[in-house]
Amino acid sequence: MKSLSIVLLLALTGECEILGFAYAPNFITKIIQEQTNIEPQGLLSFDPEADSESSEVNGDSTKEASPSSSQIVKTRFPPEPNGYLHLGHAKAVSFNFAVARMFGGACNMRLDDTNPSKEDEEYVNSILEDVKWIQQGLFDDEKPWEGEVRKTSSYFDTIYDCAVALIKSGDAYIDSLTAEEMREYRGTLTEPGKESPYRTRSIEENLQLFEGMRNGDFEEGTHVLRAKIDMASPNINMRDPTLYRIKHESHQETGDKWCIYPMYDFSHPISDALEGITHSLCTLEFEDHRPFYDWTVEKLQPTGLLKNAVENPSPQQIEFSRLNVKSTVLSKRKLIQLVTSGSVSGWDDPRMPTLSGLRRRGVPPAALRLFCERVGISKTDSNIDYSNLEDCVRETMDATSARAFCVLKPLLVTITNWNGDEMEQFEADRHPKIAEMGKRGIPFGKQVYIERSDFFDVDGPEGQTSKGRSPKGFKRLLPNGNVRLRYAYVIQCDEIDRDPDTNEPIELKCTYVPETRAGVTPEGMSRVKGIIHWVEASTAVPCTVNQYDRLFTTEEPGKESGDYLTDLNPDSLQVLDKSAFVEPSVALDAKAKLEEIGTSSTSSGTLYPSSLAYQFERSGYFALDKDSSADDLVFNRVTTLRDTWGVTDKKQNAQQQRSRGGGGRGQKQQSKPQEPVEDARRVALRAATILSVLPHPEADSLLVCEVDCGDKGDDGGTQPRTVVAGLAGKIPAEDLVGQKVVTVTNLKPAKMRGIMSTAMLLAASDESDEKVELLKVPESVPNGELLQFEGKEPSQPDEMLKSKGALKAWERVKACLQSSKDGDAIYVSAEEAFRMTSSAGPIKTETLREAVIQ
Repeated sequence: MKSLSIVLLLALTGECEILGFAYAPNFITKIIQEQTNIEPQGLLSFDPEADSESSEVNGDSTKEASPSSSQIVKTRFPPEPNGYLHLGHAKAVSFNFAVARMFGGACNMRLDDTNPSKEDEEYVNSILEDVKWIQQGLFDDEKPWEGEVRKTSSYFDTIYDCAVALIKSGDAYIDSLTAEEMREYRGTLTEPGKESPYRTRSIEENLQLFEGMRNGDFEEGTHVLRAKIDMASPNINMRDPTLYRIKHESHQETGDKWCIYPMYDFSHPISDALEGITHSLCTLEFEDHRPFYDWTVEKLQPTGLLKNAVENPSPQQIEFSRLNVKSTVLSKRKLIQLVTSGSVSGWDDPRMPTLSGLRRRGVPPAALRLFCERVGISKTDSNIDYSNLEDCVRETMDATSARAFCVLKPLLVTITNWNGDEMEQFEADRHPKIAEMGKRGIPFGKQVYIERSDFFDVDGPEGQTSKGRSPKGFKRLLPNGNVRLRYAYVIQCDEIDRDPDTNEPIELKCTYVPETRAGVTPEGMSRVKGIIHWVEASTAVPCTVNQYDRLFTTEEPGKESGDYLTDLNPDSLQVLDKSAFVEPSVALDAKAKLEEIGTSSTSSGTLYPSSLAYQFERSGYFALDKDSSADDLVFNRVTTLRDTWGVTDKKQNAQQQRSRGGGGRGQKQQSKPQEPVEDARRVALRAATILSVLPHPEADSLLVCEVDCGDKGDDGGTQPRTVVAGLAGKIPAEDLVGQKVVTVTNLKPAKMRGIMSTAMLLAASDESDEKVELLKVPESVPNGELLQFEGKEPSQPDEMLKSKGALKAWERVKACLQSSKDGDAIYVSAEEAFRMTSSAGPIKTETLREAVIQ
């Protein structure tokens, strides 16, 4: 059979889909490229306009360097092992390792363990595990970093020698002021500091006191070693900063060898220099520390103590904005309080923004990297909406997760005309687009479970509330109504068994239509509009499902209430304890995964239960929890199929805004999440008429059309849209004028060779693209009418499909559009075909038949 294809004029969107993940070119990559003459690999393939950030915003952080194609770029990730890594660290990890890969260099892993009172081996292990995990799939070795894990404590001898050298050169002194006196002498942002009376101690006295500090002769707080720089400096970090302090505590690496420990700001540039770090990439809060880092290395260069460093031992520090995310907290103090107060179950609670929590929840590391890459690198502070992270999770999991059935809140259905205990097996793809994932068998028999929400009981409690009327647009099962069980049969509800106390349905007695097997609609039977998922009752496996949601109810916890703990979301976890049911293939997969983890001899930490993830159809994305056992499966909801958080109408939002300033308590009312809207209903397919057509002044293949899509101007008159379409030479311009066509009206406008296109035409073409036809709409259909898919609930299009997740939804819709053998435009999903229809009948092609999207 000759293959045909519906051509969607994608050029109109102006969107470029990037295969794989990559950072956009930014001021940091430009600086490094100019210094090294190395062409970065893996950046997005567009060249932004003059990147003034590198020269204007970065200021004096751009050091002059002799370009050298032989220079090896070396970065590092240097966390302090005093807590668990969180979303904010994800950006630093991802970018430091990405820069090393871009320029063919290396990235060191270093633990800045200079404060034994706050550090712990637990934190060390978790940090290393998190870094391996977030870089999973990007390295071949057991670890993504260069060589062994570095630790600042391994440089303590050299750092001590550096301190002695600064004393000998007159650039450091022992200060004996109390902590309170030091604060007083330090000055303020607007007033200079005062020199300590101990600043004039002799070099000999300073050396003796420093040796006594090392030998343990003094109590904590008695003395500190300070740099001698400038107490009148406008930069407080240059007002004689502390280099060493006394701490009579054992260190997890060095034991009791030391009772004095270097400050982070002193050890940090020395460690960078010793490791040959070329580019110290860090967040903006370290920008004011950079002059001290440079001072330290400059003073130590003549000593020879940094002899293991590269020829220029002063790494270039370049700062970028930190990652701030709405609807959560990233403060280490607040995260600790969440754990210690019992607000969460621990550091790896799946609601926590820690990397261990996100991993346990089931967030793929690729989704976190994608999120960081889309946030990008700049000097501008931003507060990223949490939904952007969820979109990245959906996009990643949609592409990789197997599909399966899980009934969360089951209602038993007995098929009364089924033949006894006979079982039937249906076969379905594990993934609709990845044939290599294979098939799965779905058993079917006399009893099945369906979702309680897929049955509307007009005669029960919910029907009494609605006065016996089903919800508008409800296409699922009703008493005496029918519905299609996905992949299986159409069933009809004939009888309802109820709980005598609550009157709630506990069992539905139904009959099935044998002729409707596997999506077939027999001749003479009306197409059944609703399709629902199910599991066969005797083979379904009970499991616990943790339905996680956002931990806080507000975007900025604590901002209005003054206490972020009062903004905790009481519905952030809903547990379905052993009451949900999964199809048997899921249980088999889970047991195999748990067995693989239990028998694995790998020490790289790459096997996690959460790596087994599914799209439970019509419910969301779920991953296996670490508390699972072969006989007790637990799944965590990673995210819903669509962002349903805080959907409110404009009037309610306006009222809430007014209430905040009205003298009342100003509490925001959180709306209940709505059910996700499936992809096909999110696209605005509207009837339209082409009013005029002109050739594009700069492109022979393009036509510029004025199209009436039903929009009205302020005066109530028609306001046509400009549509740039690649139809020149395909359809004569004069034949286009007056045609009633299908347009997509909620895609982001895009310039096409200088002309802004604000909609898209839907067309069909043959395989060679020589014959093209626009889809036909009945003439009586008014312009602007929202077209529907027969058998689906009414469309609820997004205002604009502009987010990455929304554009992915559009891509999925395109992949399901076809034309039938009768010339109907149809949407094919799970072997079911849904006609595109209008108020006056179906949408058709004129002559092209059996087309699919290409």
